[in-house]
Amino acid sequence: MPLLSVLSLLEWVDVGFCVMFLAVFLIFADIWKNKSPKDFPPGPWSLPIFGDLFRIDPAKIHLQLLELKKQYGDIFSIRLGPRIVVLNGVKLIKEAFVQHGENFADRPSVPLFTDINKNNGLVGSNGYMWKQQRRFALMTLKNFGVGKRSLESSIQVECKWLNEAIGNEQGRPFDPQFIVNNAVSNIICCLVFGDRFEYSDEHFQSLLRLINEAIYLEGSFWAQLYNIFPWVMRRVPGPHRKIFAHWETVINFVKLKIKEHRDDWDPSTSRDYIDCFLSEMEKVEDNVEAGFNEENLCYCTLDLFVAGSETTSTTLYWALLYMIKYPDVQEKVQAEIDRVIGPSRQPSVADRANMPYTDAVLHETQRMGNILPLNVIRMTTKDTTLGEYTIPKGTMVMGILTSVLFDESEWETPHVFNPGHFLDGEGNFRRRDAFMPFSAGKRVCLGEQLARMELFLFFTSLLQRFTFSPPLGVEPSLDFRMGITLSPKAYELCATSR
Repeated sequence: MPLLSVLSLLEWVDVGFCVMFLAVFLIFADIWKNKSPKDFPPGPWSLPIFGDLFRIDPAKIHLQLLELKKQYGDIFSIRLGPRIVVLNGVKLIKEAFVQHGENFADRPSVPLFTDINKNNGLVGSNGYMWKQQRRFALMTLKNFGVGKRSLESSIQVECKWLNEAIGNEQGRPFDPQFIVNNAVSNIICCLVFGDRFEYSDEHFQSLLRLINEAIYLEGSFWAQLYNIFPWVMRRVPGPHRKIFAHWETVINFVKLKIKEHRDDWDPSTSRDYIDCFLSEMEKVEDNVEAGFNEENLCYCTLDLFVAGSETTSTTLYWALLYMIKYPDVQEKVQAEIDRVIGPSRQPSVADRANMPYTDAVLHETQRMGNILPLNVIRMTTKDTTLGEYTIPKGTMVMGILTSVLFDESEWETPHVFNPGHFLDGEGNFRRRDAFMPFSAGKRVCLGEQLARMELFLFFTSLLQRFTFSPPLGVEPSLDFRMGITLSPKAYELCATSR
């Protein structure tokens, strides 16, 4: 064999040996790094480096986690990048998030979201800054009418605009998703930006679509891949790039609104959340750790805008689907509306106390719709014992709301749309401990009051004015689309004036 060939062979062997050595080193380093500590919750055997990436299908992760619950119990662990502790059932989740609330109050630094919001805002921040920002947001929203009659009139006006827009469809089949999204979004937009957007505003409709697609992609395989291998995924093309492009467009929209407020800001008059935040920036400019700066204003505003638009509108999208799927339920709701409100007076929040069946239908929609099945991930602030297991400080924790909302020991017919879950023997509304769509504890949804008001007023207003049905010859499907939120697959309906 020529000397050159021998040298080439030796070089190839050396390269191959180095690659093999590096691969073995990385595998053992990963195994050592992610070794389960003592008394850690059990879970399925995971691949080195990749963890459970190929075991978990993002399109049905909430259902797969319920299957693992059957095998490992109410508390177990999986590995998607770092190890994640999964909590199931109303008792365990309340024990963790309510009884040990401070221990589960933080958010982890997840690469995808950190690269978008830099751990700022109301959702991603922690510690002192998060407490200050949450307190300020709650106080500001309350001052602008959340939970009060003053905001109710604004929602009633938006209900009229939505009814008019749906009436313009003249009974033809149409997809109500983004017109409902626009209507719901207008409420938080008035609170945050000081203005609403016409349903014919193509730019705003485009923004809503970008938000919807970004939220869907954030629950995809590509997003999981990004969180496990961020140093690689930041440098390669793929669908995950759309997430950043979409959020950049939405963030630029928010920044423009902030600039507009800056340009005509009058410190003596606060029109909305942005104005109030600008005033607070001047009052506490020496308290840097509280996060009252323009960058954080952008991300706090983004959180309010997105959360206030997406979750409630998705719930209403489910509600309309259930009405065309179960026309007998729709008829009972309309009969109660006719009896309590009548055909002409606008629904009021005060009517809810006299409308137990309608209230039950909305609660059942939230239960079955299950729009945040995985909750929003949390992180332990200190070593915490739950049952026989120890969860170390800094561990990611998922409190699976699917396990609560579909718990067979809590609900009579957990997998059936049944408003009777929220009615007693006399037909009065009854509360259920296992109804937890807004989460629980320190991180409970700060917009719960607003969402409840919007759901009741929009839903009753729509069913007072219209009867909804599927297009001729179409059988409504309850198939879902899983992203960060769980939404129905796109569908069409017909709205007939009553």
